[in-house]
Amino acid sequence: MFKTKLSQFRASPEFYTSKLMPRHVGAIAALILISLLSSLSGTPVDHNISNAWEAFVWGLADPVVSLNCLVGIVAIGLLSSVFVRGAAIAGCFVLATVLGIVIHIFQLNLPGTEIAIAISTIVFGTMLMMPNQLNFLVLALVGISAGLFQGYANAESIVSAGTISVVAYILGIALTLFAVAMSAREIGVGVGMGEINRILPWKISLAGFALCAIGIVFLSNSLI
Repeated sequence: MFKTKLSQFRASPEFYTSKLMPRHVGAIAALILISLLSSLSGTPVDHNISNAWEAFVWGLADPVVSLNCLVGIVAIGLLSSVFVRGAAIAGCFVLATVLGIVIHIFQLNLPGTEIAIAISTIVFGTMLMMPNQLNFLVLALVGISAGLFQGYANAESIVSAGTISVVAYILGIALTLFAVAMSAREIGVGVGMGEINRILPWKISLAGFALCAIGIVFLSNSLI
């Protein structure tokens, strides 16, 4: 009987959530710190890729180097936790980002990229301040739109790269996007599926306000 209770405890979702959520929070915090340090140190966003290995590494790094892109990915993950099938929203975001890369490679014009990314960050921040008012379809459409523009912006460095390098870059960026978005989703689930506004109202609102502030700063810089 003792073994049965112990196995049930170990198999319970609450047990895994309590163990995994601090790790997800730590990982997200580390990525944000890396992004901030990259911005302060002047790490070049524009870079040339000469081989498949560089393409893969930059694919892993590009979503983290740009703070505006990173917070958008985190926001998508947090917001998707409100819905039972919210993982599909994160998946659509990743696929849209890949599509944005392909659009740039084929030299199709997608104007106002930086402005669109900044606006999407502001929209995500506003949504975080009102999580109980979310609509699945609206969030999915905003996520797809943000993914398209982020992918288009990130693809600047691989326009002239070879096919293998492009594939390696897409693989790297997809891995990072999926890992960050799903980690953020786990954090959202950990604080209460569909109840984050009630359980941690001031923390969630503060996160939304921070995203809006970041989006406004980047929007101002894009318009200048």
